[in-house]
Amino acid sequence: MKPFVVLLSVFIISVLGIKVFRGNFEFALPGRIAMSAMLVFTAMGHFVFTKGMSMMLPSFIPFKTELVYLTGAIEIVAAFALFLPAFRALTGWLLIAFFLLILPANVYAAINHIDYQKGTFQGAGPIYLWFRIPLQILFILWIYFFAIKS
Repeated sequence: MKPFVVLLSVFIISVLGIKVFRGNFEFALPGRIAMSAMLVFTAMGHFVFTKGMSMMLPSFIPFKTELVYLTGAIEIVAAFALFLPAFRALTGWLLIAFFLLILPANVYAAINHIDYQKGTFQGAGPIYLWFRIPLQILFILWIYFFAIKS
């Protein structure tokens, strides 16, 4: 829920800010600003909640902690790459792949009731997926329309 709030609030603020300073409504740049802010926000979780995020990965995956740090770093790099015109579309496609690749970790975490912030097995459970899966779809569509198509 928090990433969605960050995404939407930064988007609205950016749209209004561009309207005030440039005199017109623009949506592609605010869309990228919002996604970038959301990616930096979620990347922080990789470094703050490393233990809980490591728990989101099945036992057969090696180097869990390192993978959590790596995915956090990937999110930060992608957040900045969205502003580089030469890399924008490629970054968009890679982010779509990234969002698809991390979905199984979210499913695994939900099935196992993992609360990544507390690092416990008292999370919301599978009901969390009713929000998370549509959110992943929104992120994918957001990237497509504001980074690839624009």
